[in-house]
Amino acid sequence: MIPSWARVAFAVFAVSWGANQFAPMQLVYRDHLGLGSDSFTAMLGSYVVGLIPALLWFGRLADRIGRRPVIRAMIPVSIASSIVLLLGAHTPALLYPGRILAGLASGMAFGAGTAWMKELSKGPGVGARRAAVSLSAGFGCGALFAGLIAQWLPAPDHVPYIVHITLMVVALVAVWGVHDGHVPRTARGSRHLSALASRRFRWGVVPWAPWVFGCATVSFATMPPIVSDRVSGVAVAFTGAVAALTLLTGAVIQPWARRITRDGEDRGVRAGIGLGVSGFAAATVAVVVDGPGAVVAVLVAAVLFGAGYGILLVSGLVIVENITPPDQLAQTVAVFYCLIYLGFAVPFLVSLAAPHIGYGACFAVAVATMLLALVPGRPATSRNSAMAQPEPAASSSDNLG
Repeated sequence: MIPSWARVAFAVFAVSWGANQFAPMQLVYRDHLGLGSDSFTAMLGSYVVGLIPALLWFGRLADRIGRRPVIRAMIPVSIASSIVLLLGAHTPALLYPGRILAGLASGMAFGAGTAWMKELSKGPGVGARRAAVSLSAGFGCGALFAGLIAQWLPAPDHVPYIVHITLMVVALVAVWGVHDGHVPRTARGSRHLSALASRRFRWGVVPWAPWVFGCATVSFATMPPIVSDRVSGVAVAFTGAVAALTLLTGAVIQPWARRITRDGEDRGVRAGIGLGVSGFAAATVAVVVDGPGAVVAVLVAAVLFGAGYGILLVSGLVIVENITPPDQLAQTVAVFYCLIYLGFAVPFLVSLAAPHIGYGACFAVAVATMLLALVPGRPATSRNSAMAQPEPAASSSDNLG
């Protein structure tokens, strides 16, 4: 018998797969459709147009009507996104709405799915870790298998999307009958989110949250093109492999990240920032060295960025879980996801600045910004640590097992 939380985790995994299957497709669309890097970057970023409103709207809806209706409605949207992207092989303009639909599906899934997993899991922080693992594994596998399929199988602009459609059909069957025990306290009880007004959130989460995906996206969006001439012939697969290495490292490190946060979430945040800074150091090496050493440095940076991403993601979710009332959880998680997705702008900013100041200077600015993000969180953490610790025990009675 598959546990209920695992069924929900598979649905989040599958929609995350679809969200990131587009990442390694740049060279495919360049060769088949003649798309330039600017057009592809715009298509990649259009995902956020659907994501952010969906996170905010459907997070609130999930707290009002329950998790299951939102997840059930999400799956057809995710299937539709891959159908539209598949048709984009013949009509490139469809790639934009396809990516927007992928963002819409992700926004529907992430807040509701994370809250649902928390409620189906026993023990403080367990749901947060499971949500982070399913999200990271889906992102990583989507990029990896889309890259491998596109590199070596026929119809590279069709087959990856067919695989994702199949996954979503399985997810629909898996999650359809899962029990939803969430009961809103009041019809309007989730209009004002108390956690967002806390110092713990405003100063202990907001400053560093964009670096969750800031680290990950620099790894798989900025670094592979820098060494593309050294991996000619397998560039599509290499791009997918770097994305997968980054995101799957983020998934694999989750148990260790959870152990760190047991002694205080601030320890996890500091560890994640430290690994991200180390990732930028390795990225700088990739820029300044030649030959195979640059490729190795990109792979090392992917592991470091991935570890930083994973620890920051689970640390943030644990903090949110600890400070949020149960009837506001999906909405508050959705706001956290909105914040971390701001990090998708980092590769775009690097692409604008690098021709003028160089990659090394861009990475140095990123390191300084990451370190500064830790400063405002220290007083907030110390003032709130005593209040934050009892919260998991208080909310564990809502777990469904």
